[in-house]
Amino acid sequence: MPHSPDHSHSHPHSHPHPRHPLARIRHLFTPHSHDSADKVDAALESSARGMRALWVSLLVLGMTALAQAAVVVVSGSVALLGDTVHNAADALTAVPLGIAFVVGRRAANRRFTYGYGRAEDLAGVAIVLTIAASAAFAAWSSVERLLHPRDMSHIPVVALAAVVGFVGNEWVARYRIRVGREIGSAALVADGLHARTDGFTSLAVLIGAGGAAAGLPLADPLVGLLITVAILLVLKDAAREVLHRVMDAVDPALVDAAERALLDVDGVHAVGELRLRWIGHRLRAEVAVVVDGWLTVREAHRVAVDAEHALLHAVPKLTGATVHADPAPVAGERDPHLALAHHAPA
Repeated sequence: MPHSPDHSHSHPHSHPHPRHPLARIRHLFTPHSHDSADKVDAALESSARGMRALWVSLLVLGMTALAQAAVVVVSGSVALLGDTVHNAADALTAVPLGIAFVVGRRAANRRFTYGYGRAEDLAGVAIVLTIAASAAFAAWSSVERLLHPRDMSHIPVVALAAVVGFVGNEWVARYRIRVGREIGSAALVADGLHARTDGFTSLAVLIGAGGAAAGLPLADPLVGLLITVAILLVLKDAAREVLHRVMDAVDPALVDAAERALLDVDGVHAVGELRLRWIGHRLRAEVAVVVDGWLTVREAHRVAVDAEHALLHAVPKLTGATVHADPAPVAGERDPHLALAHHAPA
């Protein structure tokens, strides 16, 4: 039977009791609550943490880009110009992602029945497009400088600006990746990986500065092309991360954990169809469990509630599940799902 996680009717909320003694002890002393209000509070808190990470990293990257831009003006380094533009673009990716976090807080309604969490995936697409645009700009700048060479001035300052770019990007990368993984935001993790690669490309600018100091003017635009290649590599990784999320991919280990938790619930004989999907940085589940066919509706509902409760404990970032109870098959009995067979996709 379908079981909505956001139910408001009154019924005894029976907790599933793990069968293993140690699991029972952990369950007894672990504070937990799965009321709708608590789920909303947790979702809002994760969005708020994402917003804080965005604004702090925006400030750090913005200051880094401004410092590098000032050096570009006086030095004419195309490698540093490409790195500066990439840092500025990386900082600006906080805007669509921040909008997505705000929109994702809106409650579900009759049109958007799952809420607005997928806005975060759209922001991830915007981030990928921004990375692609910065790669194109870096390539164009490098090729133009190869065709029209120009001496680099203020080489020590360029080298210092490259170090500043590395430090700023690496700090932002660590911060974004850590928060993104903690709240389950693929877009924020992808943006953190983007910042990390930016940091290493900032160090590559040092090579260009060293080449210029050694009297090799082509070293600067050649390093600019290397930066372009590095941007394309991170573009590949970020695009894969976002594509997986858009296509509802999940870590198979989460599915395994969910199955183990369900099979440990009293009254669940087997697990049928099990689906998990990300909606922004939150997970939802749909599952069919096999129960004794002679249970009453109330008894089957209790098993469904216990199954959902077990999932909420076993699967991180899960905010709710729809649990369908299937009766265990009886020899000679007609499959009750046959009426649905002609609706299955070809």
